[in-house]
Amino acid sequence: MATTFHCDIAIVGAGLAGGLIALALKRRHPALDVRLIDSAATVGGNHLWSFFASDIDEADRWIVAPLISYGWRSYDVAFPGHERHITAPYYSIESERLDTLVRVALPDAGLMLGRAVQDVSAITVEFVDGDRIEAKGVIDARGAGDLSQLDCGWQKFVGRELRLSEPHDDPRPMVMDARVPQFDGYRFVYCLPFAATRMFVEDTYYSDTPDLDQALVADRLHEYVAARGWQVEQAAREEAGVLPVTMGGDFEGYWRSTGTGNAKAGMRAGLFHPTTGYSLPDAVRTASLIARTRDLSGAGLRDLTHGFARATWQHRGFYRMLDKMLFRAAEPEERYRVLERFYRLDPQLVRRFYAGQSTMMDKARILTGKPPVPIGRALQAIGVLPAARTERPA
Repeated sequence: MATTFHCDIAIVGAGLAGGLIALALKRRHPALDVRLIDSAATVGGNHLWSFFASDIDEADRWIVAPLISYGWRSYDVAFPGHERHITAPYYSIESERLDTLVRVALPDAGLMLGRAVQDVSAITVEFVDGDRIEAKGVIDARGAGDLSQLDCGWQKFVGRELRLSEPHDDPRPMVMDARVPQFDGYRFVYCLPFAATRMFVEDTYYSDTPDLDQALVADRLHEYVAARGWQVEQAAREEAGVLPVTMGGDFEGYWRSTGTGNAKAGMRAGLFHPTTGYSLPDAVRTASLIARTRDLSGAGLRDLTHGFARATWQHRGFYRMLDKMLFRAAEPEERYRVLERFYRLDPQLVRRFYAGQSTMMDKARILTGKPPVPIGRALQAIGVLPAARTERPA
């Protein structure tokens, strides 16, 4: 027999965005009856999320501080013609940590895992098995909507945590090592030293297609590890993914693709950095915004999240323009030059860029100087000049 549950807030999707909203709401409103729902058996899935300290506003750090698994005071980047050490705090969060803290914050009845959802509205959740939830407000955080509504390139990756038989000699993260052969677009390797004999290594591509040959990329990853002289004792965990890098599109069409009447968060709301595809900073901002609002009704939450997502999209047109230049003005094997030049700029500019908070002076500095791509193709990519015509032989 079907059961109807009642609560204050129902969050559908126990990934990063949903988990952070649940934690923030329970921290700010302990008496609130919050339900976190997902078809999976754990919160957060199998993920590692990393961020720069400057990505998170000081006023919002209470949300992420308990979740941090690893932290470093600086990091490195390396390109064929340029290497740099940057002093700036950098952190990583393991999904297992998010799962643990959500289970502590929510009572047993509040965590509804292994439950497949059929439909949501502003105030109801319908389960596949016939059960339902009636809530004052519902937030849909189940992942991306219809990405065909957006003009996308892709960031795709395979990452593995490796246990080494001998200690490595890298005390800092290598956030971007582009000294590797360039395949399938802009390629770089990302390394995080978790411990003396533990290293997380991720092989990443800024590619024109979302196709990911996981086995092939894993082989390239281990070629890199061997070239570094690291002796692998065991591959402890693996994650892979494909993230959108947006160059344009119809934001309202994307929002409508998953319904119009309910609140949304995370990728479902289009809340991710256009260039990196990362959603953690926006997920923190969304959680903070929802925890501060006084109107937790379904309609109020819908207006709040839609307004925030739309304003964020409008604010980030500059990054989408840069993405067009990266994907459409630079040959795939030459794209690393764009990032190589970028990492010669002021570190404060770099920090504001990743936080999505570039100033007008930052934008001017990024666009001035000798361009790393042909100027004509750059102007065509952003629509200033018409695209070159290809004449067919008679």
